Amino acid sequence: MSLPTVELSLADHVATLTLTDVARKNAMSPELGDALQARVTELKGRRDVRVVVLTGAAGAFSAGGDLAMLSQLRTLPFEDARKHMLSFYGRYLSVLDLEVPVIAAIEGPAIGAGLCVALACDLVIAGEDSKLALNFVQLGLHPGMGATYLVARKAGAQRAAELLFTGRRFDGREALKLGLVLETAAPGQVLFRAQALAGQIASGAPLALRALKTVLSVDREALQTALEHEARAQAESYGSQDLGEGLLAAAERRAPRFTGV
Repeated sequence: MSLPTVELSLADHVATLTLTDVARKNAMSPELGDALQARVTELKGRRDVRVVVLTGAAGAFSAGGDLAMLSQLRTLPFEDARKHMLSFYGRYLSVLDLEVPVIAAIEGPAIGAGLCVALACDLVIAGEDSKLALNFVQLGLHPGMGATYLVARKAGAQRAAELLFTGRRFDGREALKLGLVLETAAPGQVLFRAQALAGQIASGAPLALRALKTVLSVDREALQTALEHEARAQAESYGSQDLGEGLLAAAERRAPRFTGV
């Protein structure tokens, strides 16, 4: 199996980053996170880049956290798991370090932490039939990747609570109604629409755009507080039998039977 990569293309001041781990539907592994962080570092400071589009290869944004990685984390001591999660979040949320507007283009699934990375972008466009979920609790896992901050920032506190408490699935049409995405597009047209919007933004004054990006960006202190809490809570989840049951149920494609242990 080839290593996960993040492809980069550049046209008319718009950089497109494509998460590429096709065999696993761009599941969020440390290796894919490293590749994304490396691309962010490559783009930072480039004056020929005015907007970034983030998408996924082969009709999937991201299937969410890599289940094999979650199984391995169950073997780590609490403090090691906590530190690992903070580092893991940082790889993917490095998109917040880009000084220019970032547009997420969601085609197909964007699950769990994968959806959180999209929500960390300034604007989100999703396919009408995209498959979305914040399904952490359905795996027996506390939410991570900034979910407890980012979802509420886009959809409001009460709706965020409902989505995170239930972990239910929804599509792009409902995401639009909930305020999680800016707009939807027909299947196969999401990236085209995102790049068209990026081109419109890129035609604006570059210095003003960068200054505006700073003003409109997330509250990094508030986000960091949320990430610290999530890392601790997820490290606790790794020691639970519920997570083992959740992972087994996912592998067996059945409903989990949680016991609260």
